[in-house]
Amino acid sequence: MQVLTAVVGAGTGLLLGLFGSGGTLIAMPTLHFLLHVPARSAIAMAFGIIAMTAAIATFHYWRRGAIDLRVAALFGLFGIGGAYAGARLGAVIPAPIHLALFAATMYYSAHRLLFTDTRADEAGMRSDHPALIAAYGLGIGTFAGIVGVGGGFLIVPALILLWRLPVKRAVGTSLMAVTANSLAGFAGYTTSVAISYPIMAVFATSAVCGTFAGSALHRYLPEKTVKLALGLFLATVATYIIGKGLV
Repeated sequence: MQVLTAVVGAGTGLLLGLFGSGGTLIAMPTLHFLLHVPARSAIAMAFGIIAMTAAIATFHYWRRGAIDLRVAALFGLFGIGGAYAGARLGAVIPAPIHLALFAATMYYSAHRLLFTDTRADEAGMRSDHPALIAAYGLGIGTFAGIVGVGGGFLIVPALILLWRLPVKRAVGTSLMAVTANSLAGFAGYTTSVAISYPIMAVFATSAVCGTFAGSALHRYLPEKTVKLALGLFLATVATYIIGKGLV
């Protein structure tokens, strides 16, 4: 059990370090289906694990100057409130609604990343719109808290498509916001569910190791490759969710 937890934790960290998102998409199902953690507890533990992992990955991106601190601060500040409120709401919303919203949003984000030209232009919105950034941070934080994810798979496309941040800078900026959202989500769930801290510790430790590999790999991949991979990843996971729901 410990070996399985460590292996999947490393895979979670690899995704988080490479894409700036996707960590909870592995962490929560793994905790629930493979490690037999109750669903609500798995959501809370996934939040805690991703908060620790994303914080380490954020530091490495910050050292390379790959974070827009102003955008990240606004996303994180407003996302915290939304994520906490969303986590409280998530305890009473039926799971099928969670999954339907989750998959639909992922399909939309994947479509935009795969088929939209994201080159900067004069008509595009940029990071000097604090009210828009705050509104997106609040909205994404709330949705992330309800569904039980860090929100990186929504934040990265928003930063690329709306504020025209380069892909690698968007990933680093996303990680800072994901850290804040995940901490708030963890706080929102822990008052009402049981937490296995030993499992969290093993999972988080191996996930942190995975982020080193993910962030290092990201440095050598072309931006178009990362964008394509993220879009395909989102579409694949959304399809899996829909398939599980139909079965």
